[in-house]
Amino acid sequence: MSGSEMGVVTPSSTIEGVFHVRPRVFGDERGFFVETYRREWIPGGREMVQANRGDRAAGSLVGLHYHLHQADYWYVPAGWARVVLHDLRRGGPTDGATEVLDLGEVDGSPNEHLGLYIPPGVAHGFAALTDVTITYLVDGYYNPADELGVAWDDPEIGADWGVTDPVLSARDRANPRRGDLPVDRLPHPSLRTGG
Repeated sequence: MSGSEMGVVTPSSTIEGVFHVRPRVFGDERGFFVETYRREWIPGGREMVQANRGDRAAGSLVGLHYHLHQADYWYVPAGWARVVLHDLRRGGPTDGATEVLDLGEVDGSPNEHLGLYIPPGVAHGFAALTDVTITYLVDGYYNPADELGVAWDDPEIGADWGVTDPVLSARDRANPRRGDLPVDRLPHPSLRTGG
């Protein structure tokens, strides 16, 4: 575990190269302040170059997506998201591992403002268990050739999304199962976990 006065970073015990960030929250009668991301928190990470925001209605599901070159950093400022990660880096130490965690205002509790670093080769998605806002930083500009997907309901992944009959995009409904991914689109364990 490493940390600074602004946050504590813990490597995932399930998937190599994933980091959970617990930032320090400063509050008083006016409200609160939280630093949601620092480059120094992610060992070996590259500079994040693009910021994105998504707002999804309760019952929506996004994913599973993955990249061969891009890393993501997720933060949920409002609402409750059930996040699913699955390691696709064939032959790597955590190949085939699935991690499920909740971010944001979990079950109506106050937001703990957790952040999540997702390296290339790790499939990622989320279900909106309430209306949710998610922000994500990426270390590469949008590249459609690096926007890949795997089926959200693949039994080999075995994820508990916390929703029944989710609303998905046409793209996400068409994603292939892990066993049907083309060999040239599978990540290798040599993909960097940071930079």
